[in-house]
Amino acid sequence: MKSHTDGPIVIDASGKDIQGEIASIRARGPVTEVELPGGVPAWSVTDTELLKKVLLSSLVSKDAKQHWPAFRDGTIGTDFPLFNWVNTPSMFTAYGPDHRRLRAPLVPVFTDRRTAALEPRIQAIADDLVKGLDARTGGDPVDLREHFAYPLPLRVINELIGVPANLIEPLRKCVDGIFDVAASQEEALANYQAMLALLETLVEYRRDNPAEDMTSALIAHADDPATVFSDAELIGTLYLAINAGHETTVDLLDQAIFLLLTHPDHLAAALDGSLPWADVIEETLRFEPSIAHAPLRYAVDDFVLGDVAITAGDPILSCPAGANRDPKVYGDSADTFDPTRTSKAHMAFGHGPHRCPGAPLARLEALVGLTTLFQAFPNMKLAVSPDELGTVPGFIANGHDRLPVILR
Repeated sequence: MKSHTDGPIVIDASGKDIQGEIASIRARGPVTEVELPGGVPAWSVTDTELLKKVLLSSLVSKDAKQHWPAFRDGTIGTDFPLFNWVNTPSMFTAYGPDHRRLRAPLVPVFTDRRTAALEPRIQAIADDLVKGLDARTGGDPVDLREHFAYPLPLRVINELIGVPANLIEPLRKCVDGIFDVAASQEEALANYQAMLALLETLVEYRRDNPAEDMTSALIAHADDPATVFSDAELIGTLYLAINAGHETTVDLLDQAIFLLLTHPDHLAAALDGSLPWADVIEETLRFEPSIAHAPLRYAVDDFVLGDVAITAGDPILSCPAGANRDPKVYGDSADTFDPTRTSKAHMAFGHGPHRCPGAPLARLEALVGLTTLFQAFPNMKLAVSPDELGTVPGFIANGHDRLPVILR
């Protein structure tokens, strides 16, 4: 069995060089010892086939309360920077029958039919945002992350979930904090508690004011005597939906815009119709997936992964960004942005039972958003050099801190 004598790779909590760090992890091997923020050891899986095996295996769980002994006995507590990622009850942190039970009420929300029905509203939001950008006078730079990539999915998910206007900005602030795993324990805990309180307020509001939205549907499910769906699971499901439902699409739009602006040949092909926008989106999801690392899974029993012996209770860190640049799958061009490549497969939305149910909605938002934006401003340029854009805080989300452009 394989072991390393030079110690684990320590994950940079700030996420300043996610792809560079993942390349270092991959260089150690397909299953590599890493150290998570807080000094917690884990196995990082960057190999596509091995990661698929992990995500499909009943020997791997997402339920820390059942299958992570260090969490169960209190060794891992609220000072763990990823505590909120592994503790909040929802389908994201569930295993087996519990996962299927908690996933069931969300599946109807994201059917192909319901997603397609959202297209006119998504288009109206994109048109409104472009109109706002168009109204800007002069040639001053505009931050497209802040003024387009962020508000488009934010408005979509808030309408889908049924968030009243007074909770939108407070929830946005909390979501930003959730992905910042480099925040202090006090900041992280305060942010988490603030978000749970806001979600409780949302549930109270929708109980009194039901509508055709996700929150009202989940409340009806929770209040049905025939179902098992606790209030904590209701809040946890909303927590998951809001966090996963817009931050990831923000980063997808952000990265796609950036990649097109830094690859003018591909942008020209997309604009003249010779390169399908769908191919641009799929290659963006492969090359710069919104979630670089997806915490956290645990070995239910001892097993061997590749040539590494995994022990029951070991934490496992899924690395879709690593699998998406696996040279065994993508060859010598794995580290090249190429929307014309033959293989469109990627793991940006996961794989197996935990695959993201909102994938069709994210793709639709990206398609509408990108086509609307670039049709309005086909000659836009980055206002600064790429190395000045910075990154979003944390090693989980994969996006830029800002995206200033000259629109015309």
